[in-house]
Amino acid sequence: MKQLDDIAGVFAYLSLLTVGGGMAAFPELKTLTVDTYHWVTFPELLHFYSFGQLAPGPNMMMVASIGAVVAGIPGALVALVAFFLPTGLLTLAIGRLWAHLATWRWRPAVERGMGAVSVAGGAAGARKGNRRSTTCAVTPPVAPARETATHAIPINDFEPTMAISPRNKPRTERPHAVKIPLWH
Repeated sequence: MKQLDDIAGVFAYLSLLTVGGGMAAFPELKTLTVDTYHWVTFPELLHFYSFGQLAPGPNMMMVASIGAVVAGIPGALVALVAFFLPTGLLTLAIGRLWAHLATWRWRPAVERGMGAVSVAGGAAGARKGNRRSTTCAVTPPVAPARETATHAIPINDFEPTMAISPRNKPRTERPHAVKIPLWH
């Protein structure tokens, strides 16, 4: 019974870390399942994760494999419920709140701003990835083109919603603006 409680606690905690995606919780998943509780070895965890990538459905269904290793079928069920229920309930609550705020006058502005932040985050990730990937021997021929493409989107001041406008309006430069790069 203690094992099932531990499984529930670990995977409920990890559930709240995965709001941005399952891979966001992988380092903590490794720490808890391999280093703290010693439920699996690191190679086993990598195999479970790889299997989760290959299987249809959410890739983090692999938590059932860890639960099964620890406590059999009940452990697998507890791991699945503990991993998916907290974020499911959080999503339901936020969805209901958002529906309740349908007539809120700030809602369209928030939606446009979040869209711009999402695009800016993706562009920032692409740009950061380009800088790190140019050290590979295969990528130097294509690196200049990728760098040019990702630098074409100027996202380096305090207003990411102005950098990429959801209405496709051109960005106006302000001579007095302080430019602070987001990537180093």
